[in-house]
Formats: sequence, C-alpha cells, structure tokens
Amino acid sequence: MHDLMLLCFLLCLASTADGGEIVNGEKVPEGALPYLVSVQNITGHVCGGFLISTDFVMTAAHCDKLNPTNVVVGSHNLNKIHKKMRIKFKKCKHGHFQQTITGYDIMLLQLNKRVNFNDRVKPIRLPKRGMTVKEKSECTVAGWGKTRTGGEQVKELQMVNVSVISLDQCQRVWKKYDGILPDGVVCAGGYATDKGFCQGDSGGPLVCGGTAVGIVSFNRGYICDYPNVPNVYTDLSKSQTASEANMAEGGNEERNPELERTKADQILAAIGAMKD
Repeated sequence: MHDLMLLCFLLCLASTADGGEIVNGEKVPEGALPYLVSVQNITGHVCGGFLISTDFVMTAAHCDKLNPTNVVVGSHNLNKIHKKMRIKFKKCKHGHFQQTITGYDIMLLQLNKRVNFNDRVKPIRLPKRGMTVKEKSECTVAGWGKTRTGGEQVKELQMVNVSVISLDQCQRVWKKYDGILPDGVVCAGGYATDKGFCQGDSGGPLVCGGTAVGIVSFNRGYICDYPNVPNVYTDLSKSQTASEANMAEGGNEERNPELERTKADQILAAIGAMKD
C-alpha cells in the first residue's frame, strides 16, 4: 500500500465549463449501466464516475475541486442509499491537469475496499490504445446532473444517446467561439441535436459499443440549451493500454498486495502515458 501511495505521489508531481446532467434523456432501467457510480462530498452528489475493476473508479480530474470523499455504487436512485453502498477512496489526478480546457482531465479513485460484482455492480471495458471511434457512431452518456441550464440535479439516473462528431468539425465549431480544444479529446452531442450532458454529469463515461471511450469533461459556458457547440470528453483511447481491459477480472478473491501493486502500476503508468 505504501508503494502505491508513493507511485500516486510521484505521478501527481509530474506536471470552459465543467460537464454536468443529462439533457433530453430518459430514466435508466433498474439494473442497467451497473458500472456507473455517484462521486459525492459531504453535501451529496457532485460528479459521475465508473468502475474499471474491483477497486478502481475513473472520473474527471476537475471533480477534485468539489472535495469528493466517497463513491456510491449499486444504486440508480440517490434517495435510496444505504451505508454499505458508500466507499471512501484515495485520489490521484493526472499530473498535467490544470483546467478542463488544457486537457488531461482524468482522475483515478482507489477504493478503500473492493466491491463484489453482482447484477447491480460491474466494471466497464476500457478501449485498446489507439482505438478510433467513427464519426456518427451512436453512444450513450448517463448521469445525475441537471436536465437544463440552471436547473436542479436529479436523484434518478438519466441517460441519452449521442452521436460522435469528427474532431475536425468539433474544432471548427469551437473556434467560432474563440475556443481551442486540447489534445486527447472526443466530441459527441450538444451540436446539431438537443441532447447532451450538463453540469453534474462530469466524470461519467461516454460508452460506445459497450466500451468506455471518453470521460465527460466540459461544454460551453455552463449552457445546456442545445444545440450550440459539441460536448467534449477526455479520449480514453489516447491514454489506455490493452492490458487494462482485463484488470476487472477476478472480482471476489482475497486481496493480494502484490497483484494490487501490479494493477496500480499498470493504471498509473497508462495515465502517465498521456503526458506524451
């Protein structure tokens, strides 16, 4: 465990409007999207996140400014949470992260205890490095964020389908508003559609074909009255290695410190690769 904390410390030394709720979406059926977690602070939900193994959650680095302290697993309804669903964690942001518009908007949460996989709690697959999501691919984004500009966050998980926008098109549209996109992003929703994310959905995954290809990062000026400009996600295909797709296996075995360190090494090394 001390080795893991040292790795996290060393990585963290290397060194718009944040995304939120689902707009024009629908309630998620019970048991669907079992990888989604609510990242919370002492006041409640602040960001989304997603399980990638028995003991790691991915979310957005900009969520750290909201002082999260625990995640809630296994519940779509935030009014129906019991103590065993709450798990504390250790945080490690990407070492190059400064703000959403400069990229590297990714953070790992190492859970204080492993979760047991079941019908309501499962990890999601990560992309192989260099995987390309084709333009117009239909993907899904979900969260507990606002459903309109200036609205309230919801208690029941919402989801919406959005189409991937080419990076060239995304850059052209953002440039009209004097926006310059960082490297390592993917765009989907918010443009040429009334569907997308809003404040409170940050950190959740963009899921295409059962794979988490992006992390909700930012939209334009906290405005969720779509269509306006494309929603922007951190592109996980630029930061992951193929080996990590298998790290969710073996969910209920006893904790093995040596294996735990190896898994941590792999994940943290992959995030470090984003510096290139």
